Amino acid sequence: MSSPITPCAKTALVFLGSLSLTASATADHDIEYGKGPLHWAKHIVVIYMENHSFDNLYGTWEPINGAKVNGLSNADAAHTNQIGQFDAPYNCLLQNDPHLTSPSPLATNCQDRTTDTLFNSAFTNQPFQITPYIPVESPTRDLVHRFYQEQYQINDGRQNRYVTGSDAVGLSMGYYDTTTLPIYKYLHSKHAPNYIVLDNFFQGTFGGSFLNHQWLITARAPLFIGAVNDGTSNDLHSVVDANGMPNNYPLYKSPIGVLVKDATLTASCNPPAGRPATPSNVVCGDYAINTIQPKAQPYAPGTAAAKQLPPLTTLTIGDLLTQANIDWAWYSGGWDNAAGNVNGPGWTNGNNGVSCTDPNVIADASYPYCADKLFQFHHQAFNYYAAYAPGTKARARHLRDEEEFIQAAKKGKLKAISFVKPLGEENEHPGYATVSEGSQHLVDLIKAVEDGPNAEHTLIIVTYDEFGGSWDHVPPPGQGGVAGIHDRFGPGTRVPALLVSKRFKNSTVDHTQYDTSSILATIERRFGLKSLGERDNAVEDLSKAVGTVIPK
Repeated sequence: MSSPITPCAKTALVFLGSLSLTASATADHDIEYGKGPLHWAKHIVVIYMENHSFDNLYGTWEPINGAKVNGLSNADAAHTNQIGQFDAPYNCLLQNDPHLTSPSPLATNCQDRTTDTLFNSAFTNQPFQITPYIPVESPTRDLVHRFYQEQYQINDGRQNRYVTGSDAVGLSMGYYDTTTLPIYKYLHSKHAPNYIVLDNFFQGTFGGSFLNHQWLITARAPLFIGAVNDGTSNDLHSVVDANGMPNNYPLYKSPIGVLVKDATLTASCNPPAGRPATPSNVVCGDYAINTIQPKAQPYAPGTAAAKQLPPLTTLTIGDLLTQANIDWAWYSGGWDNAAGNVNGPGWTNGNNGVSCTDPNVIADASYPYCADKLFQFHHQAFNYYAAYAPGTKARARHLRDEEEFIQAAKKGKLKAISFVKPLGEENEHPGYATVSEGSQHLVDLIKAVEDGPNAEHTLIIVTYDEFGGSWDHVPPPGQGGVAGIHDRFGPGTRVPALLVSKRFKNSTVDHTQYDTSSILATIERRFGLKSLGERDNAVEDLSKAVGTVIPK
């Protein structure tokens, strides 16, 4: 089922025959239901973490049984050295995270004169390890991760404008020592399950969490039906300059100055009077691409109705599963509190009928909608769809609290498909969560499955919704002449991805090209479902990786 087309969205339509199939799109995807490398997988668990590129988090993963992971040691200078707005390479990395600035708290050892203003730095123009300056138990500042900015940062596969196109500048080149992460230690501990590192896995679409969560369940960008296009405060269209940029940053100054607008929708194809024309080479229309709130509770308190996305009606993977009588659920940390499910498995706010009693409740909460202060409303992908509106049977059955998933895993009552979305403090998102706590929570989720009765028949897929503003050296498919399945929405930056199962006979690395749509393709082909769109129909599914570690 295709998204409806509005007149001003015509040039942005990238489905329905315009997908680029420059990789192995002719691969055999006709996997007979119940056969093939995934026939044993009665349960698929998808754990969706937050905001890290592959190099940022897994870039120092050591060889696995002699197979090398494509990490930082493979990064060549052409895809590493960052350049400025006018193509001059920096000498140093400008830093504005308070832990990284010079001359305080760090001594200056580099001066940069490639911009109009001299700046001092402790960091030369190359990747650097974060933890000597910011402990893994502490969050870094957040980094911009938005639809148009990421395309500028990727710079047609050169990977060399992550610093210039960022509000966090040099921090985008930071990385963690993979071997110190709880997930790495767990997978290398005695009696741990075998695993596969997917080192060529890309976020499904450019930009941030909202759009990539939508991509996980639909493989398409949602349309804002009836979007205002008049230049008023309720006009949610972005305004981009000739470089496709919608904002100004410390190292980027837009040629149209303050006329740029970094908003929730794509730029208008036909901007109203007073706004500059949208360049022909950028996606335009009424697509919701950046963080936007849903109409249905839970949503951020105080959100104006005009700035909420109207309920969506396009098909999701949930709809396909339900039609096929295959049970599934989206399990979210903090869901019962946020959705007002009083006395649900994850409810922690009492039952006084008046006020939210959990001390971590968000400001301005209105009982019974007692969301945690780090609950992310825009991560709840199915809550944007009319089929899962409050009061529907589908919502009650399929939108559940993460606590219920943990209990189901421990008791051997996993559904066929489980999507697991941790609460903010446990999802690894820079700015409000720590890598150490999130990685440990990931370990706990995996152990709940692997120590439970369903382990032998469960495939766990771990990945991250998007890059979080961090650099990666591998160009996405369709960028810089790199062959692969792509369209005008992506894929975007490479992100960490793992497959874990007690069924695997050994651990390994898989270099096959995948993106977030590959998760949909895996579910669809394993359970005999139709494809939702062109991208998930064309991409490789994960059975190819699994086939290398499952006995024939």
